[in-house]
Amino acid sequence: MTSEDRAERLRLLQEEASACTSCRLHEGRTTVVFGDGSHDADLMFIGEGPGQHEDEQGLPFVGRSGQLLSTLLERVGLSRPEVYIANVVKCRPPGNRDPRPDEIDACKGYLIEQLRIIDPAVVVTLGNFSTKLLLKTETGITRMRGQIYPWWGRHVVPTFHPAAALRNGPRVVEEMVSDLQLAVSVIEQRPEPVPAEPPEPQQTAMFS
Repeated sequence: MTSEDRAERLRLLQEEASACTSCRLHEGRTTVVFGDGSHDADLMFIGEGPGQHEDEQGLPFVGRSGQLLSTLLERVGLSRPEVYIANVVKCRPPGNRDPRPDEIDACKGYLIEQLRIIDPAVVVTLGNFSTKLLLKTETGITRMRGQIYPWWGRHVVPTFHPAAALRNGPRVVEEMVSDLQLAVSVIEQRPEPVPAEPPEPQQTAMFS
């Protein structure tokens, strides 16, 4: 798939997501927060869901958590335009509550298609929700982080959500830096993953 093809497919997918009414979250949204960054990225980040600032601006990670994420990227030699950032759900849960299982189920098809189009070498899951969704685990992020997991012909490196670092201080920040360095090293070494393709968008077994 060419870069132009990726850009066009993402544009069409974003149009579709912007009209989505598949769950209750559409009722209170200002805008759909689809994703942001390079459609040719080797590294993709997946967070939980948009907050107030993201809902207002239509971009993921633009509040304090986003500022920290940008700083962490700089520390490992990257910038936001080089990566792609998305969330498990595209609409803000009211009061910034956790997304509910039926809301995740309603939205995960968009995330699957984003992953298929961008085809990143490494996915960094930010926090419990995206980690549990992709890796089908109930193990918490503290135990999952700092390791490389093969996933559908790619690699997943879980780390904390930036909001956790803002709450818990420098130790968590440094652990996140270590995890991002691990993700970058995977890209640089390019280990051969098991050949596989994610299913078609309507076949969501990878997240079931």
